[in-house]
Amino acid sequence: MVTGYAQKAKTKAVNSMAKPDVIFFDDFSGTTLDRSKWNVIVTGFTVNNEQQAYVDSAATIYISHKTEAAGANNGVLVIEPRFSSGYVTKEGKKFDFISGRLDTRDKVAFTYGTASARMKLPAGTGFWPAFWALGNGKWPDIGEIDIMENVGEPDWTGVALHGPGYSGETPLVNKFYLKPDKDITQWHVYSVDWSKDSLIFKVDDTIVYRATRPMVENYGKWSFDNPKFLIVNLALGGAYPFKINGVKTPYNGIPETTVQLIKDRKAKVLVDWVKVTRH
Repeated sequence: MVTGYAQKAKTKAVNSMAKPDVIFFDDFSGTTLDRSKWNVIVTGFTVNNEQQAYVDSAATIYISHKTEAAGANNGVLVIEPRFSSGYVTKEGKKFDFISGRLDTRDKVAFTYGTASARMKLPAGTGFWPAFWALGNGKWPDIGEIDIMENVGEPDWTGVALHGPGYSGETPLVNKFYLKPDKDITQWHVYSVDWSKDSLIFKVDDTIVYRATRPMVENYGKWSFDNPKFLIVNLALGGAYPFKINGVKTPYNGIPETTVQLIKDRKAKVLVDWVKVTRH
């Protein structure tokens, strides 16, 4: 017979065992980016015909506790693209836009667990924000997990997996459509539950896609047993937005209306927090 005291102790022990370990967390409560957790990426070239150069600048990546932080737990990470006509990278490449990209490579990596971020996204044709995880090594063999991907359309976000045999135009992809009053410009938690045999993607508490090992291995090698690091970025234009919107001018995948949003400083990705847990 189990006494009430013993039962409570047992329940407490079980709950303690079930509590996930937090292996990474940042709620951007400081005044500047915590560079012990994040790398700021600088690129002199782009892939996918994107129209931005990534720079390490307080103009494009900063922490805010002001208006942008409304509805956030503490401060927010802001990634804001800027119009910078004729910006020249150290490689001599010219761009008219600069933007921000952060990752945790060589700082935090994990194999299996739950990666999540609470984010607000900008609506505007050709914006290409993403929250994703990537392994070290040759792409796509190392595996890519796109936890949240958007091309500026307010009513949906996407998820995808890339690996050998299922990269680029991957068949392992899905869109999730949001209600009009809960579109991408509102706060949402984007997450993936990653185990040795499946990846379950969620928006808030809703499962939006499930990929199992047999599903993936129908196309190629399962590339999700190796450590992944996190990436948060805001790209502009390029192949994926162009595929959706077909805009050719004034920039590939970016219409003049979006250029004006950037000039008016109405194009911001806001991140309340990023977390990785593991049971």
